[in-house]
Amino acid sequence: MEMSLARFVLLLGLAAPGPAPAGAAKMKVVEEPNTFGLNNPFLPQTSRLQPKKDPSPVSGPAHLFRLSGKCFSLVESTYKYEFCPFHNVTQHEQTFRWNAYSGILGIWHEWEINNNTFRGMWMRDGDSCQSRSRQSKVELTCGKSNRLSHVSEPSTCVYSLTFETPLVCHPHSLLVYPALPAALQQRWDQVEQDLADELITSQGYEKLLRAIFEDAGYLKTPEQSELAQQEGGTKGLVFETLESCSEAHKALSKEVKKLRSMLTQHGIPYVKPAETSSSENLGSKTPTARTAEHLQDDPGLHGNTL
Repeated sequence: MEMSLARFVLLLGLAAPGPAPAGAAKMKVVEEPNTFGLNNPFLPQTSRLQPKKDPSPVSGPAHLFRLSGKCFSLVESTYKYEFCPFHNVTQHEQTFRWNAYSGILGIWHEWEINNNTFRGMWMRDGDSCQSRSRQSKVELTCGKSNRLSHVSEPSTCVYSLTFETPLVCHPHSLLVYPALPAALQQRWDQVEQDLADELITSQGYEKLLRAIFEDAGYLKTPEQSELAQQEGGTKGLVFETLESCSEAHKALSKEVKKLRSMLTQHGIPYVKPAETSSSENLGSKTPTARTAEHLQDDPGLHGNTL
């Protein structure tokens, strides 16, 4: 069977040597496109990727706005990574397995600003990964063309991307002050003057600068960040009815059975967690839980566990 086409043959009658008997049915061949795999191009994008929220508004240096609406991809190993500036970062497993993994590694959230310079783009609120959401930091570096040059996962569920572009080659291209509207530039000027006149401390200076960056839309306020974490984390553990709790319990039981099956397939013995009445031990991870997390982080098993 072709990997890209599923051929179905319907034989409604038996063929016999010589002329076909009267009333014998003919053989009909039907070809249909392969619709297996979460990263299948025949499936609508909305069926494969379900974002938790809308991306933040486009912000930052105006000359980078031209990147909005464009996407840049990189294939490493068996995965294709796609970076869409001011939109999201996605990952697609390059395989013909029916359950190939496609997921969101982060949605455009805010800038990272250090030393009054745009240092990177944070993509947060991606797909769930253990008890948190996946997130990615995109570093912008000077290059001859716009291209995604590198992707890594320095820590679990946190990804690091390098995007090359000639738009940041000028030494002043990522400075924050020129990107601000005139009113906020005037506020910054006043903050600088107050610091020089010793009317504010260095700590107060940093706090006032952050307020300017938040008003410009470059950074999220602490309240907005906390709300986003709540929406992507513990909110899913609140059950309004007994029925919803039961459904969640069934789903978790199904996941446990799947993980136990995976342990068996990989020759890893399943150890039942010991019962304990001590509240101090409730937060500790059993060997089984650690093994299950290891399997979930295995790139080759993402399609089965996520």
